Amino acid sequence: MPRLWERHAPFLFILPSLAGFLMFFIWPFFYSIGYAFTDKPVGGMFIGLQNFTDLLTNKSYLTSAQNTAFFISVSLPLSIGLALALALLINKAKSGKQWFTLVFLIPLVIPSGSTVFFWQSFFTNQGYLNRIFVSFGAPPVNWLETGAVRAVIILIFLWKSVGYNIVLFISALHSIPEEFYEAASLDGAGAFRKFGHITFPCLTPTFLLVIIMTLINSFKVFKEIYVLTGRYPHNSIYLMQHFMNNMFSALNYQKLTAATCILVLVIGLVTQGLFWAERKVDA
Repeated sequence: MPRLWERHAPFLFILPSLAGFLMFFIWPFFYSIGYAFTDKPVGGMFIGLQNFTDLLTNKSYLTSAQNTAFFISVSLPLSIGLALALALLINKAKSGKQWFTLVFLIPLVIPSGSTVFFWQSFFTNQGYLNRIFVSFGAPPVNWLETGAVRAVIILIFLWKSVGYNIVLFISALHSIPEEFYEAASLDGAGAFRKFGHITFPCLTPTFLLVIIMTLINSFKVFKEIYVLTGRYPHNSIYLMQHFMNNMFSALNYQKLTAATCILVLVIGLVTQGLFWAERKVDA
């Protein structure tokens, strides 16, 4: 009896969380998929892939998809590259590693409302940044209502995501045996060869985790963007989340669920591609 309890106890402990996850996330998602194939949510008729084909000709959706792809393609490598560089520097520090890490983790614990207030006071027409420009004789920049807002949201994302990635990289760097580097030094290997033949291969599983987590977090920055710029921001930062939120407000659940299905499919394919690449590297 004790052995039977020990064998099944872990499953009993995770059962409440699993039940909540299935009830409030998985079941609603699969239930809502049916809306993507109907012409209206209540008493609708089956129309096949019509909602999906309509999305591919919808200007707002195509704009949001292009802007989202651009944002992720720029912010994701910047976040990972900057976090890795800082993690390597912190790992080499003789003292104060905990303090350096703590500084970069501070953005994760600051409430979004306080964060938005700070960015608004910094990037508005009368904000601190424009005051600096004007003091040097330069004209003020309308950061939040021109194409420059792209740089603003990328900066906000980096500010929020880099610290978390640093912690993951530092944890992985600590797990690499020091003997590997000592043996490489005896063989005359330099810093770049050590990184290419020791650090990078050992960090491959962590790279996969960091890429997936950064991809997920890139969608979470929407709440700061929404509070900062509203429902209809500058066209250059009209993202997939804006489109879905506006479809929800308009009660257009058909296009909302169709766009969600496409997004989940793309993320799933990207994730599977990352796992495939990791297996290739490990092989």
